[in-house]
Formats: sequence, C-alpha cells, structure tokens
Amino acid sequence: MKFLSALLLLALSPTQTAAFAPANNHAVVSAAPSATSLQMGPPTPESLLTETYGEGSRKYRRTVYTHNEWVKHRSSDRFIRNISSMINSGVYKSLGREVFATTAIATFLVVFNALTGGYTDFDGVQHEAIISSLPQLTLPLTPFTLLSPSLGLLLVFRTNSSYGRWDEARKFWGLNINHTRDLNRMATAWYGHDGIPVDPTLRAEHLRQVSLMTWAFVRSMKRHLSPPAEDEEAYVAELNARLAPEQAQAMIDAAHRPNRALYDLSVAIEKLPMHFLRKDELNKNLSIFEDTLGGCERLLSSPIPLFYSRHTARFLSTWLLLLPFAMYEPFKGSWNHVMEIPAIALASLFLFGIEELATQLEEPFTILPMQGFCDKIGANCDEIVSWAGQDVYKIPDEVIEQMEMERPELEMKSNLALLGGEVEEDVAEEPKKKRKILKKLLRIGEGM
Repeated sequence: MKFLSALLLLALSPTQTAAFAPANNHAVVSAAPSATSLQMGPPTPESLLTETYGEGSRKYRRTVYTHNEWVKHRSSDRFIRNISSMINSGVYKSLGREVFATTAIATFLVVFNALTGGYTDFDGVQHEAIISSLPQLTLPLTPFTLLSPSLGLLLVFRTNSSYGRWDEARKFWGLNINHTRDLNRMATAWYGHDGIPVDPTLRAEHLRQVSLMTWAFVRSMKRHLSPPAEDEEAYVAELNARLAPEQAQAMIDAAHRPNRALYDLSVAIEKLPMHFLRKDELNKNLSIFEDTLGGCERLLSSPIPLFYSRHTARFLSTWLLLLPFAMYEPFKGSWNHVMEIPAIALASLFLFGIEELATQLEEPFTILPMQGFCDKIGANCDEIVSWAGQDVYKIPDEVIEQMEMERPELEMKSNLALLGGEVEEDVAEEPKKKRKILKKLLRIGEGM
C-alpha cells in the first residue's frame, strides 16, 4: 500500500519542485546565458514551480556532455539512481492527469466488483455481494493481446521519427560549428594577395568583422528558432554589446535576421584582400549555412503529420483506459484484486511516457543547447582570427624603396627588349633580382 500511495502522490502532485534528479556539483551551472557554459543544468530550488515540469522545464534539458558526465552516465549504479529518481522525474510529472485517470478507473473497478461480486475482509473471511443485482465489470484479455503489436509499432515509429528529427537538428548545428571554424581558418590563413604589403591593423579589423558576422549569423539563427518570449531580450542585448550600433540595429530590424547576418558576412568576406578563387571557397561555407538554416526551418514548421500523432494518442489512451477491465481477472490471486491498481498505474506511466518522450523530441530546438553552441562558435572564431597568417608582418620601408627604385629601370629594359632585343641579357637578370628581394623578405619575416 505504501507503493500505491507513492504512485498516487506522483499523479496528484504536478507542482512539486524537485522535477529533476539531483546532478553532481560539477554539472550544475547557471541557467543564464554564458560565454563559457554549454549546459543549462537542472532548475534551482528558487525556480518557479511551472519550470520544474512540462513546457517550462525544456530550457533546463539543454545538456552537453563532457568526460565527467559520461563517467556518471555509464556508472554501475545508474539503474538504482534512475529508479530512485522516478518520483522526481519531470517527464512523469507531466503525465500526472493521465496516470491518475487510469489509476482511478482501476480503483473504481476493484471497489465496484467487490460490492457486486463479494469481497474478502482483513481477517480472510469471504463476504457475499452487497449489490447482487449488478454484474461485475470485466473484459476479455484477448483483444488487448491482439492489439498490442499494432500499438507497439505505432509507438516505435512515433519515437523513432521524433528522435530522427532531434538528430537531424543536432547535425545541422554540428555543420554550423564545423564550417564556422573552417571559414575563419581560411580567412585568417589566406589573408593577403599577390605579395601586397599587409597593414596589421587593417588585417585585424577585417578578420574581426568576419568573426563577428559569423557569430551574428548563428546567434540570429538561434533566435530565429527560439520562442520570442524566451530569447528576444537576450538577443538584442548581445547584439548591442558586440556589434556597432548601426549594424546591430539593422540586424534587429530585419524581417529575416539570419539572412541579414549572412549578407553582412558576405560583405565582410568581400572586403578581404584575397584571390577571388579563395573567396569562392569561403563563400561555399555560406551556402552550407543557408542549407542548415533552411533545414532547421523545415523541422520547426513541419511536425510529424498530425493525424498520425493524434491516432497514436487516441489508440494508446483508449487501450490504457480499458485495460483495467481486462486485467481484473488475472489479478484474482491478490487480495480483492487490489494489486491491479499499482500494475495499471505503472503500465500507464511507462506507456504514456513513451508517447510523451516522442512529443518532447518532436520539436528539438528548445531542448538543444543552442546558446552554448553560439557561445562556443564565437569564442572559437575570435581565437582563430587572432592567429598570425601569411604576410602579417610589415615590409620595411627601405626594402619598399629599393623595389620602387628598381622598378622603372626594369620596366624600361623590358620595353627595349620588346623593340630591339639588344638588352635581352639584362632583362634576363630581372628574375634573379626579384628572387634576391624575396629571399631578403623571407629572412626579415623569419626574424620577426
């Protein structure tokens, strides 16, 4: 009976505060956006009651594993830990009304059949029916047995489809992470063209803009895929903190903010002094960003066909609501069939839980740690563009002067060679002089 009381308490108390199992200390982080945190963590004791289960708890499920979390995940005591935290599960608390409904039917059935068919008291004495004019309520178990495989297939497909959507969304963000690094790496390493002297200050500003616009795109994409009430204020504050006021306002006012961010990134790439073929390689990453954005928009706007989800929910609900009538006779070995009540409660909890998990996974973006992804991308890009690339040192003034002094003479000899050919031997020395100058530049670069 204690076990039954605990299950009823679970069903009737959807406003308890401990909706998540306690996490180890190193895994608990602040729920506020952070430049270093990849994990939102469980709700704090000060969290609102509505944030401990259901829709309000989704922002606390954005977890990224590190080595410590994997060690705990595969530890030998995980089974005991998971079972002991059942009453504190936010998913199970979301099912309180459903589990209460099936448990209430099972309880009513046990009491009603005891009144109409007789019962056994606590001393083991059998009593006649109090209401003999009414029949006992039962159903044969065979229809439920025949329908179980069909229900199982529906739930499996529902769950697999929802997990596939979550996995696809995570892969899209994985592509964002990979190609943001790729873009900034190429921009940093390829900066400069045709041996033109590079101004370190201008180079730093150009690459800073590439890094900022890369971050602005993923941050705008995150805002585009998040509920406005949750992310709009933080998005505006972050853009105003990192971008120039005019640039930030233009992005905030855009009808499609990720597209505006991609446009600004294209402009930043176009300003780089770089061969056009290399710029084409950089712009290929932008096309991939457009694909990941479109794929995420498809997942957000197109759920699993509603008629399929509704049919599965109706099938499952009807099956479980009628199951107590078919399970009454199999529990005749227990005292007054009372063990049917916890059995129905557990069956309802686990089967409704499968459907609940599928529903929670179907829209993946509010449970993905997108803020952590954006922070990590911003930090990685800032680090990459800070590295030294080719031609980052300034050519000394005396070397530039020597090159300018020799250029007219070489050009004149080249023109004469084209006219008469009498100075071909002198012109042949031009490549040698250029090689000497280049060797001198390389020695200067190695010494810096």
